[in-house]
Amino acid sequence: MPTRPVRAFAVALLAALLGALLPATAARAGTVQGGRLDWGIKSSFQSYVTGPVAKGSFKLKSGAATVGGSLFRFHTATGSYDPDSGAFEASYSGGVTFQGHQKPDGVYELDMTVSRPTVRINGGSGTLYADVSSKAKDTGAVSSQSQVPFATLGLGGVDMKGGAGPLTLTNIPATLTEQGARAFAGYYAAGAQLDPVSLSADVKTAPAAGSEQPSQSPSARPSASAEAPQAPGAFADAAVDWGVRRTFREYVTGSVGQGKWTLAEGALDGGALFRFPQGKGAYDGAKGTLDAAFAGTIHFTGAHLDLKLGAVRVTVENGKGVLSADVTAGGATKNAVALVEFDAKALKTEGGLATLTEAPATLTEGGSQAFNAMYKPGTEMDPVSLAIALDAGAKLPTLPDLGSTAAPSPAPAASSEAVAKAGKSSNTGMYIALAVAVLVLAGGAVFLVIRKRRAAAEAP
Repeated sequence: MPTRPVRAFAVALLAALLGALLPATAARAGTVQGGRLDWGIKSSFQSYVTGPVAKGSFKLKSGAATVGGSLFRFHTATGSYDPDSGAFEASYSGGVTFQGHQKPDGVYELDMTVSRPTVRINGGSGTLYADVSSKAKDTGAVSSQSQVPFATLGLGGVDMKGGAGPLTLTNIPATLTEQGARAFAGYYAAGAQLDPVSLSADVKTAPAAGSEQPSQSPSARPSASAEAPQAPGAFADAAVDWGVRRTFREYVTGSVGQGKWTLAEGALDGGALFRFPQGKGAYDGAKGTLDAAFAGTIHFTGAHLDLKLGAVRVTVENGKGVLSADVTAGGATKNAVALVEFDAKALKTEGGLATLTEAPATLTEGGSQAFNAMYKPGTEMDPVSLAIALDAGAKLPTLPDLGSTAAPSPAPAASSEAVAKAGKSSNTGMYIALAVAVLVLAGGAVFLVIRKRRAAAEAP
């Protein structure tokens, strides 16, 4: 039949055009790198712990922060996402410890830590896993479990396929599982409604097959010996991380303070902490001594508030650390005010890096005056972390990665339905339009070929 070659040509043309177009725009599997998860775990449990019965509190760890009235913010998402199947997995850093019912000997009857929440979604169902260590409500037995399937996520109506990132899930209902109930030390039964979960995750896709990538050349970084400082005890770089005090940050940005903070001169915001970088000074690992000055300023402003901290300095000797700063308040500056003292006995050297992680800190007399007597001397402040690069090849710990898109704050109460914004691709309609256009063009080509053949047959 004379039209068969033409049809074959049209089909081949369609396949070739779509084959050339679709791989260039279709979503590809990627790696989750960066993002945040906001979750209050169970707000009524928070109220119980901090209320008149348990008379307790909660402490943040590993860079976790608070946001809103009763949410904990976990950070630095890592995992994977497949837009074809919608399979998603992201693990977030940070944790929170709840303690209450303190006995005369100082031991807490209620003592539970929830950390490293991980969300896994596949085939329309989702689960939140977490590391949980807790003390049983009735027996006091202590258990510690890694990645417990803690809560079932209500994903009705959420389509995870076709996302291009960043991915965002908002107000996802969470229900306590059997394993979660046991890990929760018996305070709630399986099926109890937990606080809803909101999250964001950056997705880095792999390059398309055959695509050219810019050549990577080694960075022209001098050797450690070339950069090594010559002064005795000097080091290559250092940073100190300190969040001041969680409740102070909440006061500043809350309805009472109605304020904000501004970072300058190199200071960095890590969500639950501030980093003062570019440390210069001397460190003696054998003696455990440190004297270092850091860059960066932080300026708190708001209703009846104007406080600036700068020229941060840290000294360590005999297992005790002091963090000092120039304090400007009311237009007057006091230099080198000792703000907090911290336990530095855990300062250790490993390889080319000396570190101290989340050392407990308390406010000094000078610190109390700096905060206009808002807190008494001896008040527990946010912990202090130190990192000292002893040579140029050592890398300081990275700050928490909150991702490029903020997770929308959930409503105070659990939402009746989940909302997802998965960076959906809007190219489906374009693909259909292209296919129709190709078919029309191919059909036109068939028509023109047939017409030419008929004309040739009818010609004299």
